[in-house]
Amino acid sequence: MGTYSLKQLEQKANTIREDIIRMLEHAGSGHSAGPLGLADIFTALYFDVMKIDPKKPNWDERDIFLLSSILRAVQYATMAEAGFSPNTSY
Repeated sequence: MGTYSLKQLEQKANTIREDIIRMLEHAGSGHSAGPLGLADIFTALYFDVMKIDPKKPNWDERDIFLLSSILRAVQYATMAEAGFSPNTSY
């Protein structure tokens, strides 16, 4: 496994779920079931599997992940947790 323990990954996934709820509440709408259900998968991808560095977003060796727009809440919350953008207290 990567630099995070399973417990740390579980905690990150829960933080991402909380951020998704805040984000959707702030927006006043949105899909919740899909993004909440995918929080564990996105946590594994962004914090253990994918080669990424938020300090080098144009790094030639980085992995790129594309996703359907209906599930963007989980991607935005995960990327904020990974350091790609500030978490803005939805």
